[in-house]
Amino acid sequence: MEYDKVVTTTAWSPGPGCHGGCGVKLYIKDGKVVKAEGDETHPFNQGRACPRLLALTQYMYHPDRITYPLKRVGKRGEGKFERISWEEALDTIEAKLGKIKEESGPESVLFCQGTGRDIGGPISFLAYSYGSPNWIQLGLAGHSCYTPRLGAMMATYGDYSVLDAAQFSEKRYDDPDYKVPQIIMVWAQNPMPGCPDGFFGHWIVDCMKRGSKLIVIDPRWTWFASRAEKFLQIRPGTDGALAMAMINVIISEELYDKDFVEQWTEGFEELKHRAAEYTPQKVAEITWIPEEDIIESARMYALAKPAAIQWGVPIDKCPEGSTVAQAITHLWCLTGNLDVPGGNVIARPAYGVTTYPFSTQEMHELYGEEFVKNLNEKRIGANEFPMVRNFRGWAQPDLAVKQMFTGDPYPIKACWIQTSNILGGQAADTRLHYEALKRMDFVVVADLFHNPTTMAVADIILPVASTAEKESFRSWWVPLQVIVPAVEVGECRSDWEINLELAKRFNPELRKRYDTVKQLIDDRLKPAGITYDQLKEQGGWVMPPENSASRPYRRYEKGLLRPDGKPGFRTTSGKVEFASKSYQDWGLDPLPYYSEPPESEVRTPELFKKYPLVMVTGRRSSVFFHSEHRMIPWLRECDPYPIVEINPSVAGKMGIEDGEWIVIENDRGSIKRKAQVTPIVHPKVISVPHGWWLPEEDGREPNLYGIWDINCNNLVHIGPGAKSGYGGGAYKTALVRIRKANEAVE
Repeated sequence: MEYDKVVTTTAWSPGPGCHGGCGVKLYIKDGKVVKAEGDETHPFNQGRACPRLLALTQYMYHPDRITYPLKRVGKRGEGKFERISWEEALDTIEAKLGKIKEESGPESVLFCQGTGRDIGGPISFLAYSYGSPNWIQLGLAGHSCYTPRLGAMMATYGDYSVLDAAQFSEKRYDDPDYKVPQIIMVWAQNPMPGCPDGFFGHWIVDCMKRGSKLIVIDPRWTWFASRAEKFLQIRPGTDGALAMAMINVIISEELYDKDFVEQWTEGFEELKHRAAEYTPQKVAEITWIPEEDIIESARMYALAKPAAIQWGVPIDKCPEGSTVAQAITHLWCLTGNLDVPGGNVIARPAYGVTTYPFSTQEMHELYGEEFVKNLNEKRIGANEFPMVRNFRGWAQPDLAVKQMFTGDPYPIKACWIQTSNILGGQAADTRLHYEALKRMDFVVVADLFHNPTTMAVADIILPVASTAEKESFRSWWVPLQVIVPAVEVGECRSDWEINLELAKRFNPELRKRYDTVKQLIDDRLKPAGITYDQLKEQGGWVMPPENSASRPYRRYEKGLLRPDGKPGFRTTSGKVEFASKSYQDWGLDPLPYYSEPPESEVRTPELFKKYPLVMVTGRRSSVFFHSEHRMIPWLRECDPYPIVEINPSVAGKMGIEDGEWIVIENDRGSIKRKAQVTPIVHPKVISVPHGWWLPEEDGREPNLYGIWDINCNNLVHIGPGAKSGYGGGAYKTALVRIRKANEAVE
C-alpha cells in the first residue's frame, strides 16, 4: 500500500496506554491512521512496539469509542446520555464547578487521575487554576504506586534513580562510557509485559544479551525467573525483611564499597546496628526464602561491578512502602552503584523540563513556595501526614474517600475524573468508592470509552484524543520529546486542550499567556531553549547535553546535583543519608525496618485459618494496560478471560480443574474467576490480574459491566496502610479462600 504520509511521533496514552516514551511511525491513508509501528531511529525503543501500539487503529476507530461530548439525561447508572456540543459541555462544567467553588470553596472538588501517563501536567494545571489543592489518585490506597519509592529516594539522597540500560545516551550500548550491569536484580516486577515508569522492559533483555546475570525476586515464576541465576520466591509483602537481610550480609561480610560509604554517606553505623536485627536465618522464616539463597544473592549483588536493581510497584504496596523502598535504595548506595555506569543512575528530566511536578522542588519551581504553602492549608492528608505535606502534590486518597462521606473538615462536592476508571481498575474496596462517588453533586469524566465509572457516576463525559491526535510533550527522564498529531477523530480533544480551555475560564489571567496548547508547551520547554515546532522539525526528540544535571555519571563528584554547585547530594547533609534526616523531621523512623502485612499467617493467624491463601493482584498483561483495552479485538483474543493462577497442589486438593470457573472470597465479598492451574505461583499464593471488566456485558446498573462479579479490588481493603501516608495498599497481601463455583459456602 502507498501511504499519503508517515508521521513520526512519541507514544504516550491514550491509545497504547502505558507510561510511554517509544518512538512511533503512524502511516496515514485518506485521512486515517491505517498502521502503527515502532520508529527504528528512536533510541528509546529502537523500532520495537508492543501489541497495544500495533492495535492502535482498532482502538482509535472502535465503533464504541466516545467521539463527542455527552450529558447524562437519566438517573445515574441508567446509562442514558445524549450528545451535546463542546460549548454546552464546557459552559455546564464552568457553571457547576463555579457554583461549588463559590458556595463550598475550590477545595471541595477532587481532581482525580489514574496512573502516571500524559495527564499529570494537564490535570494539576487545571486543579491549581481552579484553586483546588486536591489533585489525587482517588481509590489508589496509600498512593501505593511509585510515590513511596520516589519519596524514599528523595529522602535518602535528594533525587530519583533508575536502572542504567544506556538510555541516557543516544549511542546507547555503544557508548564507550557505558558498562553493562554484571548483575541485575529484578525485584517485584515482570518488566516485559508491562511498561515500567520511564523504562522500556526489553532493556533488561538487551543487557542479558550483553552478559548481565539475573537475580529475580517474585512470588511468581516469570520468564525472567526461568533465566535467573537465583530465583527468590518471596512471601508477598515481606520485601522489607529481605532487603534488610541483604544489607546485613553486605555489611557484616564487609562487601560494601568502603570508599564511597566513607566519603559520600552518613548514618552507616546506625544502619549497621539496625540491620543486625535481620539475620538471614530469621528473615528466611519471614519470607519463605531459604537462608542460603538470601546470603548467596546478597553476595552476588555486592560483588558485581556494576550491579543494578529494577523494581516494581509491589514495593510501594508493601506495608510501610516508603520504608521498604528506603531499604532497597540503601543496597545500591552501600555497594557504590549509585550514578555509575551500569548501576542505578540518578534520573532527572531532560534539560530540567517538567512534564508535571514529581516532587516538591518541582512544585516550587513551577508555582512558587508561597503557592505550595497555601495548597497545604487544605490539601487532604497534609496535616495528618508530614511526608504528604512535604513531598509531592498529592492529596491522600484513603482520607479523601472518608471525607467524601463525613464532610470533615470540609465537604467534597464534585469529582473531575481523567485517565482513571476508578471503579473498574484503581479503587481498593470498590463498593466504598462507588457509594462515595454516588454522593457527589457533580462528576465529569474525560475518557475515550464507556466503562464502569462513566456508567455509574458521570454527569458529563468529554471525548479525549488518542496519542495519534494530540499535541503534547514528554520529559520523563529522557529523551525530551514531543507528541505530534497525525489525524483527527470526531470531536475528540486532547487532555491539554480540554484542561487549558477550562483553566482559562477559572483563571482569566491565563488568557494573557496562552492562546493555544502549543504556547503552553513552549513555555514548559524554555529550560531547553527550544520550541515545540523546532523539536518537531529536529525529529521529535533530543538527549540532554553531557556534563549537565540531567545526564549521568558521578554528578555528585562534579557539583551538578546541589543548588549551590558544590560536590555531594541534594540532602540536608549533602550526603547519602542511611538514617534519613527528612524521615526524622517528618516524625518517621529515620532507618528502614520491616512491618508485617496487615493480614497474614503471622499477624492474623485466626483469619489465616479461615482464608489460607494470599491473593496477589496486578499481574501485568502484554496486551492490556490496567483496565484499558478489553474491547479491542486483537488484544482480547490474546487474553480473553479474567483468570486466577492457582498452584496444581492447591487445585488438586480442591478438585479444581484448569479452565473451570471458581469463587474467590473473604470477609469483604466474593468474585468469580476462570482457573488457570500452573506451577508458576507459590502453593500459598493465588495471582489475580487486576483491572477486569467486561465491555461486552450490560454497562447499566446493577451490572456495571460485571465489576461486582469479577473485579478483584472488591476483596481489597483500604488504609492508610503506612505511617508516612504513602504505601501499604493491600493489593498484594489480602487473605482469601477459593472454592468451586457450584459448591455451597460452609
